[in-house]
Amino acid sequence: MENYPEIATERFDNANFHIKYCLSIIKKYIKGDILEVGAGCGSFTRNYYKKDLRSITLTETDTKNIFDLKKNFKNFDNIKVSDLSVDKIEKKFDSILYFHVLEHIEDDIKEIEDAKKRLKVGGHLIIMVPAHQKIYGNLDKAVGHFRRYERKFFKDNFQDLEKVNLKYLDAIGFILYYLNKIVFKKETFPSNLKIFLWDKIFTPFTIIIDFITNYNFGKCIIATYKKK
Repeated sequence: MENYPEIATERFDNANFHIKYCLSIIKKYIKGDILEVGAGCGSFTRNYYKKDLRSITLTETDTKNIFDLKKNFKNFDNIKVSDLSVDKIEKKFDSILYFHVLEHIEDDIKEIEDAKKRLKVGGHLIIMVPAHQKIYGNLDKAVGHFRRYERKFFKDNFQDLEKVNLKYLDAIGFILYYLNKIVFKKETFPSNLKIFLWDKIFTPFTIIIDFITNYNFGKCIIATYKKK
């Protein structure tokens, strides 16, 4: 079997249309001192980075990703790379980001509570995760997902924070993922061609469909909460 996270990170790193679309929903809440947990090789970081952001702390546990982050952002004075877990970080932040990370953490409830403690009053906790446990399959297992998520998870575990938004994204992606699961039952990683088609061809259409369906259906969930 190909090795996660290297293969998965590299293949999805170029899904720029999808990344920019997701960030368009929440980018205005990314400000001040930022903590991005599980930053991978910096795919999202590159797309939300601005010089006027006070500081960005990128955490990673994978050795290769840490090396890539340090190399990719070595000339950025306001970016720091760390291998510390959230509960070991003493600093507090204006924005804490989890982009497709929480599903890789076995005790996700503890992780969320640790993140809440590191959030400044008035700060934003932004989370993006794969949606719908019913389509959990070989790809999820191969890339280290413990689960996929439903809206109920957020309603049950974020009552102490103020909800800013809670949306499903990527309606077409859901259909493609489901069809891929049925047709290519043994496939663990989508090919570079499939990722290219999903990102460059289908994402522009899914942006329209997500808007028409009022973000009530999709392959992933994006949520933003504010600390009171």
